[in-house]
Amino acid sequence: MPRVLDLDDKVRRLRGFYRRWGRAPGYNEMLKLFGYASKNSVFGLIRRLHDEGFVIKRNRKIALTPKITAGLRLLGSVQAGFPSPAEEELAENLSLDEFLIRKPEATFMLKVSGDSMIDAGIQPGDLVLVERGTTPKNRDIVVAQVDEEWTLKYFIRDRNGVRLEPANKKYKTIVPTRSLAIGGIVRTVIRKYE
Repeated sequence: MPRVLDLDDKVRRLRGFYRRWGRAPGYNEMLKLFGYASKNSVFGLIRRLHDEGFVIKRNRKIALTPKITAGLRLLGSVQAGFPSPAEEELAENLSLDEFLIRKPEATFMLKVSGDSMIDAGIQPGDLVLVERGTTPKNRDIVVAQVDEEWTLKYFIRDRNGVRLEPANKKYKTIVPTRSLAIGGIVRTVIRKYE
């Protein structure tokens, strides 16, 4: 009778190896790690891990995906309205990069200074993830170079042209006089509570 594959145990062992060594194990290391006697067993396991999205294969080598390398576990959800019974269940491992960033090759991070966007929920000291290469729509929050100075504002285009609006009544709307270049669109705001 064939053995039943305990995939959770294999993933746990891979995660432990990754945390200790910072890399995926080689085929020979997997023999020892999983207690296998043959490389065929390792190949079968890798095929299953690949099908489940835990590893990707590149030229006879494997790379671990964020399902293995992510440091955070998603335990379920919590009610933000009326209280409800807490239910903790391990849903999956979650990579914040994978969750927050749609286009890693086109995304960069900036630290916010100034308070011109506080009514949009963006505070001084927050981090913003900005995606390049997309044309902004009305009311997108953009990083823009206007008349040789960089700013973070709402992008507005109407029959009067383009303007950049703050989210704080203390600041005035900016209408470019010489130049406007959009550096990217804000996709995520990150705040750390201390």
